[in-house]
Amino acid sequence: MRAGISHTWRALRHRNFKLFFFGQSISLIGTWMTRLATAWLVYRLTHSALLLGVVSFSGQIVSFLLGPFAAVWVERLPRRRLLVVTQAAAAVQSLSLAALTLAHLITLEEIIGLMIFQGLINAFDMPGRQSFLVHMVEDRGDLANAIAINSSMVNGARLIGPAIGGFIIAAFGEGWCYLIDGVSYFAVIASLLLMKLTALNARSRSESTLLQELREGWNYVSGSRPIRTVLLLLALTCLMGWPYSVLLPVFAGKVLHGDAHTLGWLTAASGMGAFSSALALAMRKSIVGLTRTLQVAVALLGIGLILFGLSHVLWLSLVLMMLVGFGLIQAAAVCNTIIQSLVPDDKRARVMGYYTMAFFGAAPFGSLMAGALAQHIGAPHTVMLTGTFCIAGAAWFTLQLPKIRPGMRASYRERELSVMRSAAEEARAAARQASASIASPKASNTSPHHRLTSSPNER
Repeated sequence: MRAGISHTWRALRHRNFKLFFFGQSISLIGTWMTRLATAWLVYRLTHSALLLGVVSFSGQIVSFLLGPFAAVWVERLPRRRLLVVTQAAAAVQSLSLAALTLAHLITLEEIIGLMIFQGLINAFDMPGRQSFLVHMVEDRGDLANAIAINSSMVNGARLIGPAIGGFIIAAFGEGWCYLIDGVSYFAVIASLLLMKLTALNARSRSESTLLQELREGWNYVSGSRPIRTVLLLLALTCLMGWPYSVLLPVFAGKVLHGDAHTLGWLTAASGMGAFSSALALAMRKSIVGLTRTLQVAVALLGIGLILFGLSHVLWLSLVLMMLVGFGLIQAAAVCNTIIQSLVPDDKRARVMGYYTMAFFGAAPFGSLMAGALAQHIGAPHTVMLTGTFCIAGAAWFTLQLPKIRPGMRASYRERELSVMRSAAEEARAAARQASASIASPKASNTSPHHRLTSSPNER
């Protein structure tokens, strides 16, 4: 049992990743409090499902448009310095929301403007963070486990943050959630500054223009059938599966006849399912079978959304939210793991830029669509429709599996050969260094004798 637990958390033996884990865990609780507070604040001010979608769209569309361009710049910059800047900017955004809300001056236009600013930050932060992950874990064999632990960290906060946020909103108002979130970013900044890193975060590419690098990244993604297929499924999942979260205030207020506490419980239930999904991934001992896991996860997401749309009872809705959260995060984390295991290091940030584009890019259009549909056919029918599309996506991916598996196996073999070549080169370098150190004392022993005998005047 103890060995199994140790295996589940093995990536935490790396000091840098451990620092990141604890710093980010604190910050993410504040982030989920802010997401809950923003959704409830917009709904309280407007009582409009459409405007909930508009606000979500405004925050995510910037990440969609800038994702690939930002990823090229990420490869040119020191990752730690970049992340310190993005976390500081995110703190400014949250503290601005706190000041305006606590002063009772906040308007819908200001919320949209600050969401756009957050989207700009995320365009650089997400590919930077995903590509920085490999530098925090010295043993590449622990990379998949680090991704799973990172996902469990995000979703553990998703479980805790909304529950705390719902209580704070009901007792003190949304502004205090923003204030706590703004302060929490300093934990991440501190963890980044305490890391001890080798100088391999930035890569000089002065011989290539930004457009050339962008084209190179696009050609790699479009030319790799496994990566292209996984990204398309992720985009569909985020387009149809993610927007349910935008409509949760409508379910809490109109369908379940609750308040901010109800919204907090629904979000926390989704977080509990997501957290258990991430733990299940962390317990895996290899990446074998991940494509089948992805197929099942997207199907479960679709089933959970359809049944959630049919439910009008709180306890049943909470159970179904756990199923939805499990399926959604299982799909996103497995996509991340598959892509990170396939992509070479020199293209990692650019490929993760397209991951960001699929993850953050499809979601705003889905949010806008869900808000508009809910305005006309109601929130329950909207999530039932999006759940049906998720099931169709799982069926499409099932048909693609026989076509992408040979390419995946070839990529894994190439990566193994590359690792073996690197290990062999390191061994040869170590052998040369050892030979030089053995030969050096002989030279130093003969040299004084030569000097003493040939130049007696020097004695």
